[in-house]
Amino acid sequence: MALGGGFARGVAHIGVLKALEEAQIPVDLVAGTSVGAIIGALHCAGVSSVELEEVARTARFRDFARWTFSRHGFCTNDPISRFCSRVMKASTFEELTVPLAITATDYRTGEAVIFRKGPLAGPIRASCAYPGMFRPVEIEGRCYVDGMLAYAVPTTPLRQMGAECVVGVFLSAHWSQQGNPRHLFEVIGQCFSIAQTKMSELWKRDANLLLEPDVTGFSFDCFDRSRELIALGERSMRAVIPQLRTLLNLPDPLTKSRPGGLASLSPPAISSVAN
Repeated sequence: MALGGGFARGVAHIGVLKALEEAQIPVDLVAGTSVGAIIGALHCAGVSSVELEEVARTARFRDFARWTFSRHGFCTNDPISRFCSRVMKASTFEELTVPLAITATDYRTGEAVIFRKGPLAGPIRASCAYPGMFRPVEIEGRCYVDGMLAYAVPTTPLRQMGAECVVGVFLSAHWSQQGNPRHLFEVIGQCFSIAQTKMSELWKRDANLLLEPDVTGFSFDCFDRSRELIALGERSMRAVIPQLRTLLNLPDPLTKSRPGGLASLSPPAISSVAN
């Protein structure tokens, strides 16, 4: 599973994982960008979808950000470290029950960086360091910003980890619904959205299945709408469960018959499903 960014709108990832859990389709590898790194880490640490729903219902902006008005950003995301220690069942990559990759972007070089070992909190914060809003995060002498600049949907890291079937989740809503921007964050957010659209072919080529839940109308900080977002993610995933079973050559739970599987497709065979 490759989980993309989207701040509060990324709560939709929980619905996707919930639908997979209910369909008894296991996830062997996870890669996360930005909010996808948070939810991916929680899932890989053994937090169930029911527990994730409860976390989402109580989460608020203050759990992930603290206003600082630094010259490097309006906020720091150091509260993420406390959030992770409170709700996560692991503190390092090595403690996770499912292998995880977290993406970030080197602030100075623009290099895409993939974290897969050591403490979790730093890489998660780095992946969530949205430029302009959050200060860059320093890890071992290097400064990092949001992983969305490197991988809007981190499908490529999963291929590098040996994944044969990759499902990507892209939250593609534009920030600006009006003609003119209303504030700085909307300007930055819309620029991200434009860049993601232009770079989409790079990560789509490494996806066998792509989900695009329609999160239009959900603001970047709409934590109070978690139920709606989770339901949106569930519907998106449930709609393609039969197709996913075919890709994985899993038997239909009703007929017990097996479909053709990956061998019958020319990998990667991308199917984009919007809700």
